[in-house]
Amino acid sequence: MTTRRQFVASSAALIGAASLRPETGASEQQQAGKLPAPIAALTSMKDQMVPITVEERKARIAKARRLLGENNLGALMLTGGTSLRYFTGINWWLSERLLTVVIPREGRAFVVCPAFERDRAQEQINDGPFAGDADIMTWEEHENPWALLAGGLRDRGAATARIAIEETTYWVYSDGLAKELPTATLTSGTPITAGCRMVKSPAEIALMRLASQVTLKAYKAAWQCLREGMTQAEFAELVRLAHERLGFSGDAGVQVGPASALPHGSAKPQVVREGTILLIDGGCSVGGYASDLSRTFVLGKASDRMKQVFDIELRAQTTAVKTARPGLPCEAVDAAARAVIVDAGFGPGYKFFTHRVGHGMGMDGHEWPYLVKGNTLPLAPGMVFSDEPGIYIPGEFGVRLEDDMLITENGAELFTPQSRSLEQPFD
Repeated sequence: MTTRRQFVASSAALIGAASLRPETGASEQQQAGKLPAPIAALTSMKDQMVPITVEERKARIAKARRLLGENNLGALMLTGGTSLRYFTGINWWLSERLLTVVIPREGRAFVVCPAFERDRAQEQINDGPFAGDADIMTWEEHENPWALLAGGLRDRGAATARIAIEETTYWVYSDGLAKELPTATLTSGTPITAGCRMVKSPAEIALMRLASQVTLKAYKAAWQCLREGMTQAEFAELVRLAHERLGFSGDAGVQVGPASALPHGSAKPQVVREGTILLIDGGCSVGGYASDLSRTFVLGKASDRMKQVFDIELRAQTTAVKTARPGLPCEAVDAAARAVIVDAGFGPGYKFFTHRVGHGMGMDGHEWPYLVKGNTLPLAPGMVFSDEPGIYIPGEFGVRLEDDMLITENGAELFTPQSRSLEQPFD
């Protein structure tokens, strides 16, 4: 699903950046020769990526089944999207045609898919944890897939069970099942999916750490190319090209001057001038896992007011990572960072720091849990969050620093070094 940040970034990058794109069909050496030197100097980091194994996916399924039992649920229904990829490795889009993988608490998993898609589905199943261990039921275009789904649940003793539905499932899918199996109770699958996905394994953490390092390198290379008169779109294209040189797909939204006071920015064309703030926010995907970094900097000299706001922002970000530790409620991290900003005169509440301090991260750039007031869920080792307080002054500028934060056994750490100034953000 496209986020607002991705939409703004992609919209901007389409405006006036064509001159930076390498020619289609050109060799890598030829392409590098047409790029600015800092970007051409980048080399691929793809060989550092270690994919998630089938064995790890099997362990995830075993945990999901255990959580189904603990929550008195009979089965988990997955359709196209992140959770389906997380458990099965199957990459499938959502459409009006039902493809679902059902993981029962007991018994064999089963797949319901369009008959003409069977071979494509089977190919992906064979590469994953259900190879040889799942039943496939197919339906022709005029047939009722919900009847197959209901039958599969009946065969596994779940006709009167509570069925967990993954949260992004289309309404028409769950409604179709409800009509075919009225004896079952449909409920949220989030206790299962979030229960598995919130705490990352060492393999997941390694992929996310690499993703953050890739994005930081891409940002630095693009920043080294920054010049007077460059458009918002041209800088965004440099970030994209830098990620590409590093071996991964990535982007960033770019906001200049007063537009940086909008946390998710403006799609209106903007031009870089000496002494104006740029706020960039983006990331990449490595092995299916996301990075999400923001940097704020100035071309040339920053004003004293800009420096003052930056220093407050840096203290708030540092306070968040120093506060976070296992057992602490999620909301306490937001409260600690917010207190720094409010006590410095940028308050009360959400007046200038307009959003939560962070969101969970993993395969999705935003996922459970969230560092926000009211969330009393205790932090646990292996959780990963963005750490991104912000100060936004309408009509002037905004400052946001964002690094990705791992909860460790004794505290928390950032995957990337913090930015230390507006004028030299990558020291």
